[in-house]
Amino acid sequence: MKKVRSITGVCLLGAVALSGGCAEKPPEYGREFVQSLPPHRREVWAVAPAINLSGQREVDPLLQADLLYQQVQQVRGLTVVPVNRVAEVYAGLGIEQVQSAEQAALVCDLLGCDALVVPTVTAFDPYDPPKLGASLHLFAKPGNFARPANVDPRELVRRAAPPRDESMPAAQHAEFLQAVGMFDAANGTTRDALFAYAAGRHDPAGPAAGSVRVAGRGEGDPGARFGRCGESEMAN
Repeated sequence: MKKVRSITGVCLLGAVALSGGCAEKPPEYGREFVQSLPPHRREVWAVAPAINLSGQREVDPLLQADLLYQQVQQVRGLTVVPVNRVAEVYAGLGIEQVQSAEQAALVCDLLGCDALVVPTVTAFDPYDPPKLGASLHLFAKPGNFARPANVDPRELVRRAAPPRDESMPAAQHAEFLQAVGMFDAANGTTRDALFAYAAGRHDPAGPAAGSVRVAGRGEGDPGARFGRCGESEMAN
């Protein structure tokens, strides 16, 4: 009888030890790559409403610009002016978008910022596999810029364009920086970039912690078309 009790006790101890060893570990959070300006440098940028050149009505210029604003805010050393402030300045000047470096410098001066970021959506296809073409223009305000009195923003556009019989003048200095990209979910490089971006930018304990998903609008289930374990769900 004593032997039976001792065996039972050993079994109970073993079960307790096994249950403790099989306990789920807390989820591990990744670490995203943080962008930053050069050390000891701070600037103020503003994000303008996006320009839609894709021909798709579904592209919301304010929504796309807000998404960019959220990302630019994460760059260390930058203070970012919200999109609605830029839209208010546009309305005050009677313009819908920036069409010249002089206009951009004027907008920067009115906002008290160092540069204006103008996003453009050049292609948009939400159907599986989704595609997005976009460009970013960064207009920096010249250090010697002085706002003229009674400025006409439309006159600034006319002065930036050459006369009918003349060629575009050669640029004396870089008035803006441009980045252009085309992202197709059918390409492996785009998927790899998505997985790398997702690292550290999702909640491993959340409901979408099992896989990365690039979702398009298909005729059937608009769910995952490809995935990788351990990443988060990302849908376009």
